[in-house]
Amino acid sequence: MLEHLLEQDVTKRDPIVRLQGRVLFITEDPELIRRQLAGEDLDWDPSIPLRNDISTDEITPGWVCYHYDEKLGEYPYVGLLCDGEHPIGRYDVQRGGFVCSVSGKRRGKGSSREVAPYAERVAGIRVVIAENIERIYGENCANIGVLTSTDFSLIDKIRRGEEIPLSAFLEDAGPIQKDVIEYGGLLEYAVARLKGLVTVPDVQSSGERPQSISEKILARHWVVDAASGEVGVPAVKAGDAGFLRTDIRFSHEYVTPMASTFWEDFAGDAGLNDTDSILFFRDHLAFLDEVITEERVAAGLLDAAHALHDRQRAFAAAKGVKLHGELPDRTGSEGICHIMMQDRYAFPGQLIIGSDSHTPHSGALGCFAFGVGTSAIVNAWATKDVRLTVPEAIRVQVTGDLRRGVTAKDLIIEVLRHPTVKSGAAIARIIEFAGPGIEALDIDERATLTNMAAEVGGFTGIIAPDEKTIGWIAERRGLDPADVRAMCEGLFSDPGAEYAETIEIDASTLEPMVAAPGDPGNGIPISELGEDVDLDIVYIGSCTGAKRDDFDMYAEAARKAADAGQSVPEGVKAYAQFGSIDVEAYAIERGYDKLLRSIGFEVLAPGCGACINAGPGVSTSEEDVTISSINRNFPGRSGPGKVYLASPYTCIASAVAGKIRAFEPA
Repeated sequence: MLEHLLEQDVTKRDPIVRLQGRVLFITEDPELIRRQLAGEDLDWDPSIPLRNDISTDEITPGWVCYHYDEKLGEYPYVGLLCDGEHPIGRYDVQRGGFVCSVSGKRRGKGSSREVAPYAERVAGIRVVIAENIERIYGENCANIGVLTSTDFSLIDKIRRGEEIPLSAFLEDAGPIQKDVIEYGGLLEYAVARLKGLVTVPDVQSSGERPQSISEKILARHWVVDAASGEVGVPAVKAGDAGFLRTDIRFSHEYVTPMASTFWEDFAGDAGLNDTDSILFFRDHLAFLDEVITEERVAAGLLDAAHALHDRQRAFAAAKGVKLHGELPDRTGSEGICHIMMQDRYAFPGQLIIGSDSHTPHSGALGCFAFGVGTSAIVNAWATKDVRLTVPEAIRVQVTGDLRRGVTAKDLIIEVLRHPTVKSGAAIARIIEFAGPGIEALDIDERATLTNMAAEVGGFTGIIAPDEKTIGWIAERRGLDPADVRAMCEGLFSDPGAEYAETIEIDASTLEPMVAAPGDPGNGIPISELGEDVDLDIVYIGSCTGAKRDDFDMYAEAARKAADAGQSVPEGVKAYAQFGSIDVEAYAIERGYDKLLRSIGFEVLAPGCGACINAGPGVSTSEEDVTISSINRNFPGRSGPGKVYLASPYTCIASAVAGKIRAFEPA
């Protein structure tokens, strides 16, 4: 395989950027966007507000991701919501002749889908300028040759068609990122690395300084010499750039098909490196047939979605990769990748990459797990390596115990509304959860926190393993606790380890929370909602809300409702979906499925479903109001309606009330 790659010819790109085209300013005002699409070049100045917090769900909504080729260029920004309107339609960007796209803060937040910048690139966008840019999105742009910058002075130069030094786009890039950009993308850089044309910088750290758990894991996985396979250095620190040897690489049907086409272009029919440490999952679209609209079927989107499944299955068979696929006897999947990774595969101290921004889920077990884009997955298929610049870390120190009826979901919503997070200070940083309040949580509850480190904007989330972790893994996997304890040796943060920020939270003061529609950061205590919020839909499930502990909480609240003669009122649709076949078996053994049905829930087989707008529980109109245990409520994420995020307890209490209500423990 490597011999095949070494035959490729790669050179650095021209050090001068020559751009011919228009600039699209993504403003808060939808009319200003429409005028630009109609041909007007906007005379923009800072007094005209730009849209902040543009998620990859808005750049390429889930249904757009059913495509994985150049057809994506027809669709960038079709999910963009500005002042309640969707001003950009199919073909608009492609036909507008735009070469640069400009927006405000937190460009590209949310999902790690590389289809977002890929759709922009195919539509003609070559430069993205924003006040700040989310880590995975920024890396994905660089990996496929889309330039990014936070320098707004470049806009006029682009408009005038001036020559711009490539160095103008390298100021914020680390040494490896600079080489990736100069070679025009990650895969081109990978060939140059294999040929010895680029030099990976040495680690600058010494082994004498106190280290965090994350720094220790990264040091253990640091690639010293790719040719000899030497791995491991005494220590690393924030800012060190290099490659790390992965333990597990996984992807799902939204990403594997595009990655497979990249692979064929990159490596021909060569096999993948160490297939035993590669996993594929069919989890996102198993229920799509039940909810896709006739309009989208007519547009060929259902056929495109089925093609994703077929492509992944065929590629898995051809390359000898384990695929957790659809259930053979009913609609559903074996499980959501993150829950299955936690329950079956991840071990403390491992380095795990996945094609999904919620890969940090496994950080609950003391793994360093993070999401990457399609090109990074392909590179790792070839080399087992992933590039990384060691991030700074934020410590979330939690004291006190959560009160009965208050959960990890309430805690993470509180973190999301913390001023440090709201300011953007957590973006691309490691989020380390620690303190007595964390130690008191069960493993599934810890996973809710590390999973939603993605919503915080963090690089990853991690919790040091303890005796509770050791016992959980030993019982779940049938292992000797002593063997698991040996894996955890040294996996703690040293006293004096460096953190960029510390967030302190007293868990005992928290009360049940919801995140209001539009963003997970819109947290508010239920007691402060004011007017009643009437509900149309309740959906409990997703990687965040369909673990064993979640179903224990659903059952506790459902049993209280059933004992009181309460059930879901007429006019409210309620759905419960398991996170995996293992969780399903656990719940059925305890009668949770029957209990939930008895109070009016439809119980579904495992899958991602409504969380990705692809299963029962999605909204169908803008007036629909949903409460859900999922992790994201970005516009369009789960249909056109409004979504409130809440804990398992709150979801059940609200379902039987028909309006948002906090659970009151017995």
